[in-house]
Amino acid sequence: MISEKLTKGLLLIAEPSILGDISFNRSVILLADHNDDGSVGFILNKPLKYTVSDLVPDIEANFKIYNGGPVEQDNLYFIHNIPELIPDSIEISNGIYWGGDFDLTKKLINDGKIKKEHIRFFLGYTGWAAQQLEDEMEANSWILAENVYKNKIIGKSTNDFWKEKILELGGDYMLWSNAPENPMLN
Repeated sequence: MISEKLTKGLLLIAEPSILGDISFNRSVILLADHNDDGSVGFILNKPLKYTVSDLVPDIEANFKIYNGGPVEQDNLYFIHNIPELIPDSIEISNGIYWGGDFDLTKKLINDGKIKKEHIRFFLGYTGWAAQQLEDEMEANSWILAENVYKNKIIGKSTNDFWKEKILELGGDYMLWSNAPENPMLN
């Protein structure tokens, strides 16, 4: 793990002490933007029961939809690693891009030119006001980690992603890796 300052492209790993928070308990978040006005991220490891075709009927694909966070959950967002196919996207870092021409994206998906390892869709996002994320970092709510997967993180399996990251931390965190999600139920 790292002790760098907050910058877009890093991962935020929820501290095991975040209990009872449905959105953030055991979350791994890709920090998509961070500046003086605030921060935006997408939760990478909380798949929903929906596919993109459930929400956008003119897309013929069964790509999973993920809970991106508690903000604007009625909006669909996407990240991808194919800027050469999707114009008007914004680079987050490490070859990961946010958004772009949605009409063209739909067409490319339907034509089979975009695969699920190239794109990930989210309902909502995670947002912090100015200085809020820094305050949460000081309160030890998050562990900052480098995105060692670079743009391959889009296709990364999510089932045990939080547990994998916690095991990498070692030490006292090892205890939490096999603890039930709600220790009160143990």
